[in-house]
Amino acid sequence: MGEMFEDEASERLFAIVQMLQRSALLNMGAIPDLEGMIHFNISEAKEAIDLLDALQAKTRGNLTETESALLRGIISEAKMQFVRAPEDQVRIEAEKQRQEELQRTFTDPSTAPAETLVDDQAGEQE
Repeated sequence: MGEMFEDEASERLFAIVQMLQRSALLNMGAIPDLEGMIHFNISEAKEAIDLLDALQAKTRGNLTETESALLRGIISEAKMQFVRAPEDQVRIEAEKQRQEELQRTFTDPSTAPAETLVDDQAGEQE
């Protein structure tokens, strides 16, 4: 991050931006937590994005052109991800359900769905 910014204050400001961005992405299920788990807390994600918007409004005119462009891009990307988050949540939860069912199939095969390939009773009646 060092070469991108002119001074330490800018680096620290964007460390805060990065924390808020990570919080938003984490709560939208876009990135896993440190244990590899996916979480959805849309209200927390919205709060982080709102804080980024407030930060942008309060620093307007005090950032370099590069810093302004970077902040705009981060906020724009977070908002686009926020719009997709509900759809992603449905998809991820369906996949999680499928994986749990598959795991149950291997741990307890007696409860697994099965197809009858040969009907022994039909063969006896012919």
